[in-house]
Amino acid sequence: EEQDSLSVTEWMKKQNVPDRVNDEVFIAMSKALNFCDPDELSMTVVLTALNRFLQERHGSKMAFLDGPPNERLCQPMVDYVEARGGQVLMNQRIKEFSLAEDNKSVQKLVLTDGTEVEGDAYISTVPVDILKLLLPDPWKGMQYFQSFDSLEGIPVINIHIWFDKKLSTVDHLLFSRSPLLSVYADMSTTCKGYADDKSMLELVFAPAKEWIGRSDQDIIDVTMEELEKLFPDEIRAAEAQQEGPSKYAKIKKYHVVKTPRSVYKAVAGTGDIRPTQKTPIDNFFLAGCFTKQKYLASMEGALFSGKLAAEQVTLAHQRKTIAAKEREIINN
Repeated sequence: EEQDSLSVTEWMKKQNVPDRVNDEVFIAMSKALNFCDPDELSMTVVLTALNRFLQERHGSKMAFLDGPPNERLCQPMVDYVEARGGQVLMNQRIKEFSLAEDNKSVQKLVLTDGTEVEGDAYISTVPVDILKLLLPDPWKGMQYFQSFDSLEGIPVINIHIWFDKKLSTVDHLLFSRSPLLSVYADMSTTCKGYADDKSMLELVFAPAKEWIGRSDQDIIDVTMEELEKLFPDEIRAAEAQQEGPSKYAKIKKYHVVKTPRSVYKAVAGTGDIRPTQKTPIDNFFLAGCFTKQKYLASMEGALFSGKLAAEQVTLAHQRKTIAAKEREIINN
């Protein structure tokens, strides 16, 4: 954490590490960890990742879902919540937090369709950019909420490409030194749910700031140019979308997913301004990768922040700063 004030590039120069190490290793690593280049990324992120790889038994292993995320990840979570008496509202957006008279607790949530939702405690898991837009005016002047005002999500583009041939890939997540592509994998090889004799590549296109507003076709065209460099004997960008026979792989279909604000941008100096899960509001808590937790801007970080937020809710109930209303409890 003491290295958070330095970018990866600055830290490398301070340690007299040759530029070629940065070019050959840390450009790819920085983009894989936070979708940005090493001249922006906090060195703490890289050191934390290396620490995890070296100290944890399975730290260097990469895991894939064995099917579509909505079926293999999201739906099981919904089923888990609903089996225990919870309710998951889909396609519902929050309009505002309705506060108690003293502005020190949330009374209810007002949704955009006028529906009101009441609870004992409220945990926000929205990205930091959306949270800043939803903050009630009485909270905006509080030091706690002002402290992370400069945090923002980083744009990223995910690309899915189905080919008419099987490419020579390996059963793993691959890091790229391409200036535009971050990590990629052949899902037809890595995931049972996508197993096929033809390749389906999933790629992360980053840094994406200059491309997020471009057309899908522009993004696919430049992606194929980069893939030609990675698969020189199997892909020709000029032929990939043309009709007619070819010895090179052709695109059967593609899908481009743009996320203007994804995980928080972990630039140098942002470590100290990340908020804790406990807020100054008695019954309002935060979760998300941008909150303080050891796995930084990642899915693992978001998950761990949820556990920390749940601990704070439990502590608040024990301290009687929130009071659980009596309701029917479903035991499993």
